[in-house]
Amino acid sequence: MSSNRTWPVAAADDELRLLTDFLHFLRLTAVSKVEGLDFEHASATPVPTSPVVSALGVLRHLTAVERWWLSIEAGGVDLPSLWGADADASWQLHDGDTVESVVAEYRAEWELSAEALRGLRPDDRTRGDHQGNNRTVRWVLAHLVQETGRHVGHLDLLRELADGAKGE
Repeated sequence: MSSNRTWPVAAADDELRLLTDFLHFLRLTAVSKVEGLDFEHASATPVPTSPVVSALGVLRHLTAVERWWLSIEAGGVDLPSLWGADADASWQLHDGDTVESVVAEYRAEWELSAEALRGLRPDDRTRGDHQGNNRTVRWVLAHLVQETGRHVGHLDLLRELADGAKGE
């Protein structure tokens, strides 16, 4: 996928392409909020009531979200879940993590997601359907756009707290 952060085409007529283009736009926005931070700032957890929420933790969580919803649930791919043993596990950093390594893991997940979605249409039902909800690919992609957009908002605040940078 392209690393150019541009808005999706306004006169879009391909629903799947529109959803994936918006998701990609948000992915690149998430990465841009972390790039340029040193590890200390990127791993800081400045919100006392959310002790696992750091900029890198958001990317780690978004990687787990993509793995579950696009590869495992929508695509039915046999990959290990990245959720972990408790609700906080997908947000936690690991020994040896760097800004670059966490960004690279997130970007690598995009390729797995694209492969899992290859050949699927918006009306297709999810192949994994682990929760028995008979979701459509459309629903999963809309959910991912919503989830990623929500966490990009968290990244806006975390970046501003880290170094004062603002903007989209």
